[in-house]
Amino acid sequence: MDLQVRHEGEYQYIDEGEGEVLLLLHGLFGALSNWNGVVDHFSKNYRVVIPLMPIYEMALHKAGVPGLSNFVEGFVKFKQLKDLTLLGNSLGGHVGLVYTLNNPGMVKRLVLTGSSGLFEDSMGGSFPKRGNYEYVEERVGYTFYDPKTATKELVDEVFSITNSNAKCLRIIAIAKSAQRHNMAKDITNIKVPTLLIWGLNDTITPPLVAYEFNRLMENSDLYFIDKCGHAPMMEHPQKFNSILEKYLEKTPITASSV
Repeated sequence: MDLQVRHEGEYQYIDEGEGEVLLLLHGLFGALSNWNGVVDHFSKNYRVVIPLMPIYEMALHKAGVPGLSNFVEGFVKFKQLKDLTLLGNSLGGHVGLVYTLNNPGMVKRLVLTGSSGLFEDSMGGSFPKRGNYEYVEERVGYTFYDPKTATKELVDEVFSITNSNAKCLRIIAIAKSAQRHNMAKDITNIKVPTLLIWGLNDTITPPLVAYEFNRLMENSDLYFIDKCGHAPMMEHPQKFNSILEKYLEKTPITASSV
């Protein structure tokens, strides 16, 4: 489906369907389109909302995981959302963890896929070969089990980003913030039902990271998808959606009365 990007106030976002809210957070080099398969499938029975996080525009002194969590807080209040099922990929998972800890009454379920927060082998720390298209193509392909999942449009977009000094400064600041911000001691306090969907061949947040999330989060379920890298919802959307749908049915939520 073609996603309609809405503009309201300072926010750009996707808002499709009706029902329980699924709030989706993309990663550092992510885009709204990363979630196409999820929106297409779940907007039939849920309200799927995806804010475009201001990774490349935010003030440099705010460029980090806490700043992005504050942005999500502002967006949720602006849209008057509640009873969230929060899904985050990569950096989006990390931001979702911080948001959940800071707003425990707002999140009813948490879904993490390839999340940072414990460890990641990040592409964002530096760009030793900026301006080299082949290098960027190789690094984007590294995100997936099958490098062909990295379309020319995706590689072109990342290449464009890496050739902007202003965007690179923010990417590096956010990536370093994520690497410094280890959440091992904090996430034990998250008690909401948590679904972990991981690529068995993820080289950025390897399976060991998923096992560690599962160990530290007492109310979590872990599922692996074989022949899959760092973005399961892009590489194996049908399998991802099937796991998610069964989990949502298994963990019904009680809507807030307020």
